[in-house]
Amino acid sequence: MSTLSTRHVSARIGSEISGVRLGGDLPADVVAEIRSTLLQRKVLFFRAQDHLDTEGQVAFARLLGEPTTAHPTVPALNGNTHVLDLDYKGGQKVDRWHTDVTFVDRPPLASVLRAVTVPEVGGDTLWANTVTAYEYLSAELRDLLDRLRAVHTNQYDYVRVTASDNPELAREQAEIFASTLFETEHPVVRVHPETGERSILLGDFAKRLVGLAPQASAAVIKLIQEHVTQVENTVRWRWAPGDVAIWDNRATQHRVVHDFGDRPRRLHRVTIAGDVPVGVDGRPSTVLTGDAATYSPLAA
Repeated sequence: MSTLSTRHVSARIGSEISGVRLGGDLPADVVAEIRSTLLQRKVLFFRAQDHLDTEGQVAFARLLGEPTTAHPTVPALNGNTHVLDLDYKGGQKVDRWHTDVTFVDRPPLASVLRAVTVPEVGGDTLWANTVTAYEYLSAELRDLLDRLRAVHTNQYDYVRVTASDNPELAREQAEIFASTLFETEHPVVRVHPETGERSILLGDFAKRLVGLAPQASAAVIKLIQEHVTQVENTVRWRWAPGDVAIWDNRATQHRVVHDFGDRPRRLHRVTIAGDVPVGVDGRPSTVLTGDAATYSPLAA
């Protein structure tokens, strides 16, 4: 019998799970319950998983699916090709809403994020539910979005570099991030491959809507993004060392709150290989530039 206990953190998204010690040796029924709850609640939080190291984090992630390499362009943590070291040192700020790695044709299924060092104040992460965001749109807007497609890219906006705490470091990080160009055309509304739910696929990597003039494209993306990230549709997590968060990358967006000044903040992320999104019309995403095969196998 499962010993898991679930407490919702907000109404539309996010639950804290207790009664489990994460690792690669979890029983199949516990893993199945975690996956089922993840599909329902979109992001799960686990406190005090201090026993986990990078190997244990990867071993646990393998129970959810095949890990990707750390990132299509950013180097992995030394010694582990699956771990992305999110160590903020005053450079590039990940302070805009996004779904991870949507500039490739196979965005991750999920991510497992572990807090290594967190500031005494600030540095929270927010997530938004892109399924309920779609459901709370008017029928007219849902019909419009069902028919739209967007181009996502990792081409970096260097204007943002000057606003960082350390512009020289931010420029170096941005150049690495965009060292190989990726562009993918995704449906704006994807059908979730496990639940059948419709979710909005936009975020900061979405640069333009296909078939719309630049001004109209920017206006529609801004309108929908503001709807997705309304506070009622979000959850906010205050990190403590040893915390672990798992989110369904097919049904969420997220961002960091950069209110921690120059205090250290370091987290390790492992992502799980995903599938190619499919729109309401049955059309899959299409590659425009770049090959992500070495980054991620396709999920079954």
